[in-house]
Amino acid sequence: MTMLDLHNIETGYGAGKVLFGVSLSVTAGACVSLMGRNGMGKTTTVRAIMGQLPLTSGRISRFGDDQDDRSSFEIARAGIGLVPEGRQIFSNLTVRENLQTFYRMPAGQTGAAWHLDRVLALFPRLSERLEHAGNHLSGGEQQMLAIGRALMTNPKLLILDEATQGLAPIIRQQIWDCLNQLKQDGQSILIIDKNVDAIAKLADHIYILDKGRVVWHGDSDALLATPDLKSRYLGV
Repeated sequence: MTMLDLHNIETGYGAGKVLFGVSLSVTAGACVSLMGRNGMGKTTTVRAIMGQLPLTSGRISRFGDDQDDRSSFEIARAGIGLVPEGRQIFSNLTVRENLQTFYRMPAGQTGAAWHLDRVLALFPRLSERLEHAGNHLSGGEQQMLAIGRALMTNPKLLILDEATQGLAPIIRQQIWDCLNQLKQDGQSILIIDKNVDAIAKLADHIYILDKGRVVWHGDSDALLATPDLKSRYLGV
């Protein structure tokens, strides 16, 4: 089953076009990565997927539904859990409240459902901070909370925008370990991150964006076998 299919989408902000014919696909149980330098259109792609930007051309199919005029909350309810760039947790709510606020009963899913205790088992550090306000957490703890919050919606597809950006190495590794566990559990994932080595270990398929266009796509072996891709499209 195809969880997400972008076919030649174009969109942007006002008169400025950012994406030019972007196509990608995420199948059930797969981990797909979208990579590229800053400003190449990765977050714009996520916003288009979530219905935050109207398309000027192309189509997006979410779980087989091609309806283009769905609002963001309808798209989320359909089964997409988003971990946004910058985390955007509720700073005045506790960890418990952040998680419980987002809980949604699973609909038509196989496998174990996500609930508070399961999220805390995935991120034990959050158990220790359960009654702390969001703005009292470290950056790594906030990212764990943002991922846990998205999982509390019991998503069919989990999207992470800049999954480990700005985190300390030990925290980054904890996030990668958790994402690997999610993949093993059959969670469909679309992830944006700049860590080539970590992505190569996790992702089944990688798309590279440059100036709003997909300039390369392939599996992890092909990415590692083409070292000039990093300097051409992924380096600072």
